[in-house]
This record gives sequence, structure tokens and C-alpha cells, in this order.
Amino acid sequence: MLAMACLILIVDLFVKDRKRTITFVLTQVTLVGAAIITFALSTGQILYTFSNMYVGDMMGDLLKLLLYLTVMVVLFYSRSYVFDRPEMAKGEFYTLTLFATLGMMVMISANHFLTVYIGIELLSLSLYAMVALNRDSIAATEAAMKYFVLGALASGLLLYGMSMIYGSTGTLEISAVAERLFNGQANKTILAFGVVFLVSGIAFKLGVVPFHMWIPDVYHGAPTAVTLFIASAPKLAAFAIVIRMLVNGLIVASQDWQSMLLILSVLSMAVGNFAAIAQTNLKRMLAYSAISHMGFMLLGMITGVVGGDARYALNAYSSSMFYVITYVLTSAGTFGMILLLARSGFESEEISDFAGLNKRSPWFAAVMMMMMFSMAGVPFFVGFFAKFSVLQAVVAAGYLWLAIAAVFFSLVGAYYYLRIVKVMYFDPPISTSRIVAPLDMKILMSANGLAVALLGIFPQTLMSLCAFSLLRSL
Repeated sequence: MLAMACLILIVDLFVKDRKRTITFVLTQVTLVGAAIITFALSTGQILYTFSNMYVGDMMGDLLKLLLYLTVMVVLFYSRSYVFDRPEMAKGEFYTLTLFATLGMMVMISANHFLTVYIGIELLSLSLYAMVALNRDSIAATEAAMKYFVLGALASGLLLYGMSMIYGSTGTLEISAVAERLFNGQANKTILAFGVVFLVSGIAFKLGVVPFHMWIPDVYHGAPTAVTLFIASAPKLAAFAIVIRMLVNGLIVASQDWQSMLLILSVLSMAVGNFAAIAQTNLKRMLAYSAISHMGFMLLGMITGVVGGDARYALNAYSSSMFYVITYVLTSAGTFGMILLLARSGFESEEISDFAGLNKRSPWFAAVMMMMMFSMAGVPFFVGFFAKFSVLQAVVAAGYLWLAIAAVFFSLVGAYYYLRIVKVMYFDPPISTSRIVAPLDMKILMSANGLAVALLGIFPQTLMSLCAFSLLRSL
């Protein structure tokens, strides 16, 4: 991935084609090649290498394959949008995407706190540049600035937490930290402080309350193609570092971090859902909805270990993994629809832009409806089963009040998702022009919508895959 990203960077200097077809094709070839190598080298065993800084396991392999697929879909969706905007139609969009993907790959396979940090920084620096890619847009530059300042603060918190954990245990290797904590060879007071800073840093990367301030501004200010990327692929890497650092490394200190995650989760579901109701801009609404979804995902992380008993762990963590994967799928489809309706010089990011979509294109309105129903958790779409599996894990662990709170906040969330369906089907259209989209975009958009529907009817395969990969990795 690194070699190809550097090669594409050089090749792009000689590309005269405004569409950047060669750059686009080489980027997709890189992702396919990386997927083939990852699949071919997957043994199903846990392997440590590079002085135990890298871990290869089934969870990492599955998340990487899903990551490659997500980035490929994102690039297909973004193609015509980027071409229509000369300030963005540059090779940097593709190379920065590859460097960000490389950062996520490092995060997914890290077995050392510094490796995790390097992966996070590689991803973050690429994203800051991508958000500011449209230099003429005041909103984009402002969003990039806010993201950069808050991101630097979060990185500082994360590093400070890591240094305290090093001071407490004498090692930065995640598996060695777990071993020393298990043997009681750690200073409990310093460790508790380290965990607080570590969780704060992770919470920023996940975008949960009260570390969520950057999400609405970045989602709104960034070009929609970049928002699509930020809203999808990094969620997989964020889930991976939660598992690596908190579950693999600090499971003995689970009572410390679970109580923190509990507060973050409930606050995120409350603030995310209630704030989303007031939004008229679709990107901002989806930003607040992302905050609530990440809060929901954390429910599985909270209920893995109850009172030192880890028998709920596999069920809880695999339900969180299933939730994150399905959220990435629906989020990519939703932003794909926003890109589909965007035209040269026009961003279709207001909810009113979707008015009467059913009269302009019944099929695309149906696809968008599937996405909204899935996010709202309407039965027999994949989002319903994702929410159901997390709630099942929460109830099994004895947190009935938490499950009731989560259901209440989900009902609040259903309002703003169903409002979009109402706008598409019952409001008069602003424009009666037909929707023109490239064939590959139409096929991919349809496949994305059908995947959300079919995975809702047959969720067992993906659920079993998540549980099996975690069973072989934890």
C-alpha cells in the first residue's frame, strides 16, 4: 500500500487527463491487490512480528478486507463529484485516500501503543489535508482548522495516557501490558490516570460526547466526497483500536474504563439524537446521528465483562463489531445518495433538496428509504438486527435500564430519519429534471441498497463471521 501510494503520487505528475482516469484505476488496483494479499496470507492463527509491534489475526484480516471494500466503494461514489469540481479534481485526493487507508491498516494490526499512535497520526494528517482540499471554500478551511486543533489536543491526551500506562507497567507492548496487569505488576493509581487519558483520546477518534465538537463542523464543511470517506472507513479502524487497547491490553482494568464508556455512550445517544432533530442540513443531521450510532456501538464494549466475569465478552464484542460494519455500509450508501444528487456548482446537502425524489426517480428514492429505515432500526433492514444484537448483549449482561434508555433514544432518532422519507415521498419536487448518473454509480448504489435489505433478511452469515473472527483473535 505504501509503495503504490508513493508510485501513484509520482505517476500523477505526468497525467494530463482532467478525469485522472489512470490515477483512479491505479488506486483501485492497489486496493484490490492489498485485499488479495491480505486474504492469501490469512492463516486464522494469531501471529506477532516486528518485535511484537504487529499482530496478524482473523479480526484484523476481516476488518482490513472490509476496509479495502469500503474505500473502493467511496472512490467510485466520489468519482463524478470530484471531476465536476476543478479545485478537487487532482491526484492528491486519491493519494491522500491511500495514505489514510494505510494509517487505518496500521491501527487495525497494532500490538504496541506507539504503533497505534503512528497509525492514528497517519490517518489524521491525511484527513486534515483532505478536508481542506478545496482551498477556495471558507467552510472547508475552517472545518480543517477546527479538526486540526482539536485533533492535536486529542493526540496529546492519547500520548499522555500511553506514557502513564508505560510508567505503571514498564512496557508499551499491548499483550505485555495485559500480562503485567494480570500478574499484579502495575501501579494502580498511575494506571487509573492513564486509562482516563487513553479513553479520552479514543473517545475523540470515535466522536462521542463530550469529544464530539468537531464532527458536525467537519461533516458540514468538508467536500461531500471527503465527508463520505470520514463517515465510513475510519469507524472500522476506531473499533479495532478500542478492541486492541482496551480489551486486549487493559481487560484487567475493565471496571475503570467500562464506567467511563457507559457515561460516554448514554450522553452520545442523548445529545446525538436530540441535536439531530433540529438540523435542516442533511450532512449535519447525519453527523449528529453518527455520534448517537457510535454511542450505541459502545454499549457492546460496556457489557463484555460484568463483575470480572468474561462469559458475555464474545457475544457483546461481536455485536459491536456487527453494528460498526452495518453502520459503515448504510452510511456509505446515504452519503452516496447525496453525491448522486449533487451537480456541478450545486451541493444537495439540505433536507429540502430531497423533496419529491420519488417523482424524479422512484428507484433511488427507494434506495434512500432503505438506508433511512436501516439507520432508524426499522425491522427487516440490517440496522434493526444490528441494534437488536447489541440490546440482546446488554440485557444478557443484566443492564436492563441501559437497554430501555437505548430503545428510547432510538425512537427519538426514528423521527428525523422518517422525516427524510416523508420529504422524498410526500413533498412536491423542487426540480423535475431526471437524475443523470454514471452506470457504475447506478449499479453500485443499487447493490448497496440491496445489501442493506438482504443483510437484514439474512444477517446470520455476517454475525457468525464477526463472532468467529473475534473468537480466534481474543
